[in-house]
Order: sequence, then structure tokens, then C-alpha cells
Amino acid sequence: MNHLSKISQYGLATLLVAAASAYSGAVPTAKAQAKGEAPASRPSKGGRDPFSKYVPPRVVQKKSNLVVPPSIQERIQQYKAQKQAAMSARVAAPKPTTAFLLSEVQVIGISRSPRGYAAIVEATPIKLAYVIYPGERFYDGQLVAIEDNRLVFRRETVFSDGRRDVAVELKPLRQPDTIDALAASKATPSASAAGESEKKPEPKPAAEKP
Repeated sequence: MNHLSKISQYGLATLLVAAASAYSGAVPTAKAQAKGEAPASRPSKGGRDPFSKYVPPRVVQKKSNLVVPPSIQERIQQYKAQKQAAMSARVAAPKPTTAFLLSEVQVIGISRSPRGYAAIVEATPIKLAYVIYPGERFYDGQLVAIEDNRLVFRRETVFSDGRRDVAVELKPLRQPDTIDALAASKATPSASAAGESEKKPEPKPAAEKP
């Protein structure tokens, strides 16, 4: 009997300890619910916490180290200074095309000369035309070849770390715009009419009767 009573005492003590631990864990949860606070949740092992607010990842923008060319006014001033220095040193001065970017040039004509093919280009910032040949230098490139209806350039892109990227750029012959086409079409009929009037024989005067 004593042995059974000791076992029952041990069992009762175990139940009391379990009840006390359960009560102590339930009290903070009840207090948190009464205050309106959400119980602390454990972070999930598979990813972000499902109970935390979603924050989109930050996008890091890569900085470009491309060297931007100076303005057209600054490039023209640099060309004038180089030309003056060449004249003082009595050496060949650089061509005016060295002040222009390839994007600022339009091909307005291609012809054949004793030196070979030549091209007429227009510098759009200042509206001036120049005759160029293969090997002509520009601010960011060089003319490589002249074909029947286009020019072949080698473009150079400079980066701040000293790296240079070389690529081939093709520039076609500029097509006449609508105004030029209308002007040419109006000039053609008038020229033909003038030619016909010149070819028409003059009427002979009538002979006087005796």
C-alpha cells in the first residue's frame, strides 16, 4: 500500500508540474491577445517570414563609364586651337571634319574624282558641306571606304578606364526630302516647256500682193 501511495503521489506531482508549465505558457499569449499584439512567430526556414511585410528588392543601377564628348562649340574651339598651333609650327593643319561626330554628318553626294571616289557630307550643326576621301578623320571615327551609295566608317567609343570599343558604321546616301522632290518635279515641266517654245519655228510674214 505504501508503494502504491508513493506512485500516486509521484503521478500527482507530475500532473501539477505539467499544468503549471502549460498555464505559464498560456498567460503571455492571453495577455498579448488582450493588448492586440500578434504572437511572435518563428522565421520559416524555407524563405522569408510569411508574417513580415513584403519589401521589394532594391535594384542597383550600374554606372556607365562612357566618356561623353564635349559640345559642338567646345569641339570647334579645340579645332581652331589645333589649327593655330599647326600654322605656328608650319605643319599640315587638321581637317575641319575632326571637330564633328559621325552622328552629326549626313552623306549628300558621292562622285568619282582623279583621286578615286569622293563623298560630299554635310555637318548638320553648322550646315556646311565638305568633300572627303577615304582615311578622313572625325572626332569619334574615321572614313574607311566609299561605295556607290554609302560610306563605311570605323567608330571609336572611349571609356573612362581607357578602354576603346571599335565598331563599323554604315551611312547611306541621303534621300531627297519631299520639298526637294516637289521642287524638282515643278522645275522639270517648266524646263521642257521652255525647250519646246525655243524649238517652235517663227511664222513667216505674208507676202504682199501686187
